[in-house]
Amino acid sequence: MASSKKDLRRPDLVVPYQEPAPKAGENVELTSTLSSTLPMAAIFTRNRYIGWASVVFSVQSWLGESEETTKSTSTPGYFTVGMSVMALAVTYLPMFLPPPIQRGTGTGPAAPVPSA
Repeated sequence: MASSKKDLRRPDLVVPYQEPAPKAGENVELTSTLSSTLPMAAIFTRNRYIGWASVVFSVQSWLGESEETTKSTSTPGYFTVGMSVMALAVTYLPMFLPPPIQRGTGTGPAAPVPSA
């Protein structure tokens, strides 16, 4: 079967793209998503820079929320600020409460066996 160079699309059947209308209950904002996931990332990685970024970002999103976003969000702004401060405290926790030193878990050679 030979390929033909003729365009078989009919211009009268072309339907232009129309973006679907957003649903009433699905007004998800990027700021609320980031302000709730950055503290978790700081806790999991124990990275202080991510912890500070989560504090700054959550305070910024808390101060910038409007009446409409307050009604539609599931968590209040001060809750995300509290989570980010707690995540920052977790990143600095090993500095104030160092982990216990475990003895006998080194990777050195085994103890010699006494000869009989």
